[in-house]
Amino acid sequence: MNAVAEIARDVRVLQVDDLRVELAPEVDVLSGVSFNVATGEILGLVGESGSGKTTLATALLAHARQGARIVDGRVEVAGQSLLELSGQALRRARGSLIGYVAQDPATALNPSLRIGSLLRETLAVHQQHLARGAQQQRIVETLENVGLPADPEFLRRFPHQLSGGQQQRVMLALAFVLRPRLIVLDEPTTALDVTTQAHILATLRQLCKSQGVAAIYVSHDLAVIKDLVDRVLVMYAGRIVESASREALFRQPAHPYTRGLLAAIPDVGQRRPLLAIPGQAPAPGQRPRGCAFAPRCPRRGPQCSVLEPPLRALAPEVQVACVDPHRQALPEPVPGPALQLAPGAGLVPLLEVEDLNLAYDRQVLFDVSLQVAPGECLALVGASGSGKTSLARALAGLGDNAQGRVRYAGRPLSLSARQREKGLRHQIQYIFQNPYRALNPRHTLYQTLSAPLEHFFGIQGAEARARVDAVLQRVSLSPALADQYPHSLSGGERQRVAIARALVCEPKLLICDEVTSALDVSVQASILALLRQLQEEGLTLLFVTHDLGVVRAIADRVLVLKQGRVVEQGTVDQVLGRPEHAYTRTLLENSPRLGG
Repeated sequence: MNAVAEIARDVRVLQVDDLRVELAPEVDVLSGVSFNVATGEILGLVGESGSGKTTLATALLAHARQGARIVDGRVEVAGQSLLELSGQALRRARGSLIGYVAQDPATALNPSLRIGSLLRETLAVHQQHLARGAQQQRIVETLENVGLPADPEFLRRFPHQLSGGQQQRVMLALAFVLRPRLIVLDEPTTALDVTTQAHILATLRQLCKSQGVAAIYVSHDLAVIKDLVDRVLVMYAGRIVESASREALFRQPAHPYTRGLLAAIPDVGQRRPLLAIPGQAPAPGQRPRGCAFAPRCPRRGPQCSVLEPPLRALAPEVQVACVDPHRQALPEPVPGPALQLAPGAGLVPLLEVEDLNLAYDRQVLFDVSLQVAPGECLALVGASGSGKTSLARALAGLGDNAQGRVRYAGRPLSLSARQREKGLRHQIQYIFQNPYRALNPRHTLYQTLSAPLEHFFGIQGAEARARVDAVLQRVSLSPALADQYPHSLSGGERQRVAIARALVCEPKLLICDEVTSALDVSVQASILALLRQLQEEGLTLLFVTHDLGVVRAIADRVLVLKQGRVVEQGTVDQVLGRPEHAYTRTLLENSPRLGG
């Protein structure tokens, strides 16, 4: 534990007691949540989607989403009970006492206000006593603290004129400029590349320790918070199931759920089997009697279905809600099988690209050349703005102004999908990053999946229904879901439907654009296993990602892009194990990892 947290161990900034949030009477989202955070301490809050992380994070600001309400408990920040405040007093506390950093700065920042105006308005509302000169000094100091320029040119910019990393740093500045006692961060780096993410986390750590600000960092990925937090709370079905110091949790996780999360995380250091947690977390109102995790737990016994286990001390820095917790350290990870050459290695490439250039208002790709063999998975990696998605979209025929030579299965391929033969278009399919926006919300799954069958193959009626049922089963979904709408599915299920929509077209090349970046680690593990299985059946993958752990888990070869140029390529073991380019080494150094 760091020096600041050690000195201030007993100086509690946040105290939460028996917090309960309900959707309806007796239908709880959170129940019995109690914990505290000390000055300068960073607390990690982890768990799958639906575990209650975000509900807890917003409840700390005395807020509940539409349809929910805080019905019991106490939230005290620096001696002030937030749940007893209302109106102007609560608005003053939000910001000056407790700050909040949202997941998506693009939607959280007012697009019509310049950066300087955003900061000045925040200070004017919450700290009216500050003179204009003091306000400007505070803004300059805060921007420098978060690694942003404080010159007039930068302050005149609008949010859309900044990169994703700069936008997130502005969000940090808006929170820290008020010098709050507590800051809550809800998945603030999910969409950022590893280099930007590392810089944001380092900035957060430095600010919390230097200013003595307590922080709660919400994440579904334990690897991301491993080197950031002092303590970890693991949540499941609206309850805390484990509380431990960072060292204790990663050395000897006690709850089976915590171990399941760790087993599902890919590690950039070595390829190892990824084990998804079977089943799904129960929704509010559907939680079973006894331990909510029991239906998914490999250690469950008869007593697990009788009473809900309380959170109890297992060791000096560990509490766990389990009748049969693990008491041994994690075993050494077993490396996965040695990487074999892809099935099509040495054959005529399925896809060949030579000297591809692409320009919008400026040039974004420069003389990119690559080859993908049949049955191979080629990963495209690089920081934001490196050209990964632009390259992927160009190869799918979705980019304008692309120039270069592309051959598919030995034949020239147009860079415009509209100019490709109908019999060829279905062979190259694209899976988009966001499963929530990739599916038409007004179409049932059957309508979504049957449309390409009719368009490409003229298949309708009973045969279409049979094919839709078959492709749903292929992606481990029940055919009974065919008449459901996307809003009734989880994020992982929607991503499986997006994959099914591509597979129903009988593709030979599947282009995956960050398809796991927004998913829980357990769902991600199951999606990667599915893609690996499809690859073994002969499907060729072009996989765009900023997560080098995912690359280690699924790819055969890697191509590294920097500012639109290929700077390194080779097998996974070569590029991730023995990188030659300084840029690749930087990406590896900034990648979160479980080992080491």
